[in-house]
Amino acid sequence: MSDIEGVYEDLEADVSLEEFREAVEAKVEQMGGLADEETAAMLVAHEVGESEVGGIADIEPGMEEAKFVAKVISIGDVRTFERDGEDEDGRVVNVEVADETGSVRAAFWDEHAEAATEELEEGDVLRIKGRPKDGFSGVEVSVDEAEPDEDTEVDVQVSDTYDVEDLSLGLSNVNLVGLVLDTDSVRTFDRDDGSEGKVSNVTLGDSTGRIRVTLWDEQAETAEELEAGTTVEVVDGYVRERDGNLELHVGNRGAIEEVDEEVEYVPDSTPIEDVEIGQTVDLAGVVRSADPKRTFDRDDGSEGQVRNVRIQDATGDIRVALWGEKADLDVGPGDEIALGDVEIQDGWQDDLEASAGWQSTITVLDSDSASETGSSGGADAATENNAGLSAFADDGDESDGPSADTAGTEADGDGSDASGDGDPSDGEELEFTGVVVQAGDPVVLDDGETTMSVATDVDVGLGEEVTARGVVRDGRLEANDVF
Repeated sequence: MSDIEGVYEDLEADVSLEEFREAVEAKVEQMGGLADEETAAMLVAHEVGESEVGGIADIEPGMEEAKFVAKVISIGDVRTFERDGEDEDGRVVNVEVADETGSVRAAFWDEHAEAATEELEEGDVLRIKGRPKDGFSGVEVSVDEAEPDEDTEVDVQVSDTYDVEDLSLGLSNVNLVGLVLDTDSVRTFDRDDGSEGKVSNVTLGDSTGRIRVTLWDEQAETAEELEAGTTVEVVDGYVRERDGNLELHVGNRGAIEEVDEEVEYVPDSTPIEDVEIGQTVDLAGVVRSADPKRTFDRDDGSEGQVRNVRIQDATGDIRVALWGEKADLDVGPGDEIALGDVEIQDGWQDDLEASAGWQSTITVLDSDSASETGSSGGADAATENNAGLSAFADDGDESDGPSADTAGTEADGDGSDASGDGDPSDGEELEFTGVVVQAGDPVVLDDGETTMSVATDVDVGLGEEVTARGVVRDGRLEANDVF
């Protein structure tokens, strides 16, 4: 056995012996005789091992080179562009390729671009070598070499219409039909060039899962036209990642449109008794009580709002804080709701509570309220999946009284809180009891009727009920005692 064959046998990379020999010979020539065949073989083996990746998910920007096998999902059109200082235009075509771990956009340049459009077909399996970089939709690979691999099977679908569970980072030209579960208002922002951009979000679900859809600029206002329970189709979207979760984005090339199709969405919820602090979970249950909406001032001077509801399933109950626009949701005792992506936190008196913020979704499965703001689509399937929830809607009268979280506030005191007549005057000594709706500087307490900013160094938890005692200065309670 030659030195080259010995090194090749230990090589864990998908390269033929003939290709390895050629690379070793080139390395010997490159080094001008400074390395013998065995040394050159070891250098080549190291280089091959460094660039060979286990799958597309392992490709990262900054890698000098990546080698991988993937299936062609879609082939774009050839685009031309002017190169600085050159008479001939450049050409590029983007080819979407995927394996079982993910997908990536592969850019074929110049003569490779022409060959890609003329010779490639969707479903072809390619062995690709290229240079990864950051692209508009995530990681992209600038292709140096690509050749067909008819012997390798890659188990991914070739389609432009996807279910939620089939989406992977880097996919583009995505069409998806789903049920609207939640919508947000349009937000504006300033771009670096001084222009104003728009963005909004819609959450869609199908029989395989749920995904957040981000709508940009011209598409953003569509979110305010859609109602929960409507079936829509996303056309020409692309998949990106945010905070570790996949999102489907729709820009000016894409669209989101109502369609006349039935889509079943069945939430997969965690039993309330199983939740733990720090988890982000999906919950489903019956609303047992609902507090009035409360407003408070944030540190930046803007006004926030929150509303607390308590839901119950067959295993237990939990308080849920609905923040921002979600506080406007019209739900009340007896409504069956599904909550997606709520964060479990340490609440008042060591009781767990769920926080439903901007990333969360709330779907009304079955409503006893006069009007509904949540989704009614897919309710039959969802209600069947959460069999037994309705049994908690009418057993007992406790939902008509104060919730456990506000009972202490209502029982407290003899007019010592801030719910008396008028605002407290400057210099007045005051004792105020309320629920923490902002845990920061200042702490903001709410007693159900009045909010009070409190200056204190005491650490308090969001949702905890506390009493602050001190002197009012400039509309803020400077607390000497917090308990």
